[in-house]
Amino acid sequence: MPAAPALVGCSHGTSDPVGRRVVRALLDDVRAARPDLEVLEAFVDVQRPSVADVVADVVADGPDEAGEAVVVPLLLSTGYHVGVDIARAVEQRGAAGRSCAAAALGPDPRLVDILVDRLAEVGTRGFDTVVLAAAGSSSPGAARDVEEVAAALRRRRPGPVHVGFGAIARPTVAEAVELARGSSRRVPHPVGSRARIVVASYLLAPGHFHDKLLRSGADAVTAPLAPDPRLARVVLDRYFEACGRR
Repeated sequence: MPAAPALVGCSHGTSDPVGRRVVRALLDDVRAARPDLEVLEAFVDVQRPSVADVVADVVADGPDEAGEAVVVPLLLSTGYHVGVDIARAVEQRGAAGRSCAAAALGPDPRLVDILVDRLAEVGTRGFDTVVLAAAGSSSPGAARDVEEVAAALRRRRPGPVHVGFGAIARPTVAEAVELARGSSRRVPHPVGSRARIVVASYLLAPGHFHDKLLRSGADAVTAPLAPDPRLARVVLDRYFEACGRR
């Protein structure tokens, strides 16, 4: 029976040591859940090895014994890194036909579950206003993915949910916080209570973008999605969905 394709977990990459440990721990959770799979780590920026190098290594042997790879983006939305960097990695350097790319992790109901839990951790109340903070992309598909998560979050809580981005797309998180502060004054709340602006970090791990959220002017900022054991299940589901398409 042929071996299952290697699962290449591809994240953006970060210089933040805590962020690096968090992403590595996510892949360790994947390995623990499926010890029968070869699970490899790769990056599109900042860190090495690159996703192109990892995929090339997996398929480097002769045609009769070459390995296969499924690249699972450890990214929350479709965007340039998924549509260009990862797509090129699975089509070049002899990888075409022996590798493929899975979909991004989001949108997914389990990610919304984690967001709801993170909001509870910082004491978010029903009359507080939430700004869903995503990394940002020039891709219309990425914006749609984030808006789908925002819509799901609106269905889960009574208070307003706005969207802000860390880079490229508008409004920025800081701009969204300002807009939210203005609109929050019109939200009914108990006498003597002040509605807070809470940024829900729709980021996988600590790093540059999460640091920017802490300077956005919000009253509270949630922790990133990872670590959380539910993420490993999402990663594996994306892997097996891609295997099914092959």
